[in-house]
Amino acid sequence: MKDLKTAILIFAHSAEYEATVKPFLHSKSVFESLNKRTLQLVQKSKLPYYIVTEKEQKGSNFGERFTNAIQSIYDLNYDSVIAIGNDTPHLTANHIRDAYSKLATNALVLGSSVDGGFYLLGIKKEHFNPSLFLKLPWQKQSLSSALSKYFKVNAIKVSYLEKLRDLDSDDDVKKLFESFRTLYNTLSKLILLLLGSVKTILFTVDVSSLYLFESNYLNKGSPYSIL
Repeated sequence: MKDLKTAILIFAHSAEYEATVKPFLHSKSVFESLNKRTLQLVQKSKLPYYIVTEKEQKGSNFGERFTNAIQSIYDLNYDSVIAIGNDTPHLTANHIRDAYSKLATNALVLGSSVDGGFYLLGIKKEHFNPSLFLKLPWQKQSLSSALSKYFKVNAIKVSYLEKLRDLDSDDDVKKLFESFRTLYNTLSKLILLLLGSVKTILFTVDVSSLYLFESNYLNKGSPYSIL
């Protein structure tokens, strides 16, 4: 699958930075594995790709950084962009291929997250509106629906992928573990190690006082790899 007019944007923090904003046990190792797996999936698509980490991101907030990252790909003379992150373990190469195919007949392809954000966004340059993107409710549960509503109101075709869960909270980690047999092998072992540590802690502290994530870092964007 080759198309020099479509590029993939991997919009993600480095594992080191992720460990500072999502400080759960073994988070650095988990995100190292996720970053490696994400890159492998993208390479399978045979599409050109660009990685934008915290070092390249520009802007004072999530919306500005994500919008600027997409614009930077269009500035390289691409006609469409497929943006993904590194925190959706169930993302597969087929999701990327499906998004690429759907962009042929749709202005927008959206892979919504369970939390109300999105894990994949495919959009054509002619329908990319920076002013609109800056006004979207980033990091809120209404993000995906707000974007969909705008395109539908303007009679612009939107196609959807299945909903997936991002890895942002301890609850996400537990649900991820329930289906770990289908995941990348190295990541599965790390998740098992993480939950083993959680189980040990639960025997010594009150469950109501245990939290592994700061609630301010929940993912409401695509992907939650920047603040």
